[in-house]
Amino acid sequence: MPHELLLFPSDAELAKASAVQWVAKLRERKEPSRPYNVAVSGGRIAKTFFSEIVRQAGGGAIFQNVNFFWADERCVPPTDPESNYAIARQLLFEPLKIPEAQIHRLRGEGPEPVALSEAVRAICKVSPVVKGQPVLDMIFLGMGEDGHVASLFPGEAEETIANAAVYRAVTAVKPPPRRITLGYAAIAAALEVWVVAAGAGKEASLKESVSPSGKTPLARVLRLRTQTKIFTDIKTG
Repeated sequence: MPHELLLFPSDAELAKASAVQWVAKLRERKEPSRPYNVAVSGGRIAKTFFSEIVRQAGGGAIFQNVNFFWADERCVPPTDPESNYAIARQLLFEPLKIPEAQIHRLRGEGPEPVALSEAVRAICKVSPVVKGQPVLDMIFLGMGEDGHVASLFPGEAEETIANAAVYRAVTAVKPPPRRITLGYAAIAAALEVWVVAAGAGKEASLKESVSPSGKTPLARVLRLRTQTKIFTDIKTG
């Protein structure tokens, strides 16, 4: 279960470090004319992370042909304070003037079958598809107190976990309950996954997640991948 765990003294410093590294990666792209596809997440640390990206980028030029998708979204209108899209729009897209054509939000406020179909079509249109899964260049994930990532929560049945759908609807154990999330197979297929995990009360979940026998959703993601980078201010020992 290879992973790289990077420990920082504060959430501000881990957000800055991850933003600095990602911005550098975008600047170093050898083919900026090729689409670069990234899925972002919400959560408390996302606000600090998005603001730090804007600071480090110094403008939107490096985001040419960068397509933005979501690891998960709450089934709420795009103006709702609970919307992951709303946070990204306010703190990332508007400051950087990202063109609307590069923003592919999950339309969770509408009928779920339509939202799922549109989301899969959009992500597969611009990403290479291997064995039924779009291969994203980057997925950013947070981690909850229970070790959940995206909207993949503990306690799901094995047949649900094994569902190969790119996106699927879930009922979360915390409000708002209805959500749309990337599945495990789609996360496993990404070229890179960076976990940006911050906050008190998550020590036990992170410790279990990085254990070879861990049972959290994050532990499952780590086992499915050959490499995952974890930026955190959470001490596990």
